[in-house]
Amino acid sequence: MSIATLETPDGPAEMVVDEAEEPAAVLLLGHGAGGDIDGWDLTLLAQRLPALGVTVVCFRQPYKVAGRKIYSSKPGLDRAWTVALAAASRRWPELALVTGGHSAGARTACRGFAAGQAGLVLLSFPLHPPGQPTKSRLEELVAAGAPTLIVQGEKDTFGTADELTTALAATERVDVGLVALPGAGHSMAPTATTGADAIAERERLLIRSVTGFISSLS
Repeated sequence: MSIATLETPDGPAEMVVDEAEEPAAVLLLGHGAGGDIDGWDLTLLAQRLPALGVTVVCFRQPYKVAGRKIYSSKPGLDRAWTVALAAASRRWPELALVTGGHSAGARTACRGFAAGQAGLVLLSFPLHPPGQPTKSRLEELVAAGAPTLIVQGEKDTFGTADELTTALAATERVDVGLVALPGAGHSMAPTATTGADAIAERERLLIRSVTGFISSLS
């Protein structure tokens, strides 16, 4: 693992890189609004994917580097993400660049999707605020117009896998795949009552779905 500091308009940010020996692609991931790159899903991908030929880059937003808990604005997230995208493209110019993230990181990746990126991996996409299903964020996902994988918990209070399936069915997007994690909430992390078999299956689903999706883009 290596850490690179990036200068952004909102202060220093960090790229934490877990590099594959013979990478076929790079996966750039952003963290959630209240979380960090040590979340369950980002950590698991960073640990497992390099051995499968995918370099994983977890991007820590400037507000987290500065020790703040809350980001200032969506434009602020987007400004820093733009710097991360440029840095990843410069460092691995010959590799497919797949982007995404957890929750707010997923939304930021949708807004930042552009030519030169191969696809989106959206983890716990926050379809709506908890308890407010009418305040949909689906348009951000649809507007990206990218081949997309969504991995969503069955019990996610920001929008369950079933809710997302229903919402996507009303769109014309046919290039969006969705994988449901049984029993998982918004963090995707196992709880004290999650059995060992369930944890193992959750890990397998996440790793298999993400690696399969990235392979399909080449």
